[in-house]
Amino acid sequence: MSERGALRVRLDRLVREVVKFGAVGGAGLLVNLLVFNLVRHTTTLPVVRASILATVVAIAFNYVGFRYFTYRDRDKSRRTKELTLFLVFSVVGLVIENGVLYAATYGFGWDSPLQSNVFKFLGIGIATLFRFWSYRTWVFRARPAAGALELPEESFLERDRPRSDRVG
Repeated sequence: MSERGALRVRLDRLVREVVKFGAVGGAGLLVNLLVFNLVRHTTTLPVVRASILATVVAIAFNYVGFRYFTYRDRDKSRRTKELTLFLVFSVVGLVIENGVLYAATYGFGWDSPLQSNVFKFLGIGIATLFRFWSYRTWVFRARPAAGALELPEESFLERDRPRSDRVG
């Protein structure tokens, strides 16, 4: 396959992955905001605690969506490790997401329902960038090709070029 063809295939795969991640993440965002507002307006929990509860519910929802939709073709042989890493990176995302809300609420006193939703949404956006990178890199790892050995990292252009054409 030519370098352009290989690049096109990789780009197409990445776009499909981003779209699927976005679909699950968008549904998770709705779950997160719905639970957050429901808890915030029907209980006496402080805003950040309500947000943490909503984030935990969304994390559980998202795991199911990522495992069985976005990354269903990825390696499933190490579920315990996958789930452990997912939870670790999700907790980091939870801290990022709710850290933004905490700073706005307690650092700046921005605690109206509109302000809380804006900063919750902003925190989710920042945390989503981290989650996308960490989930695809560490949690839902690509299956090795049949019979493939792990080789040192090469650029995608070097990897797809015939051996006789490689520099070095």
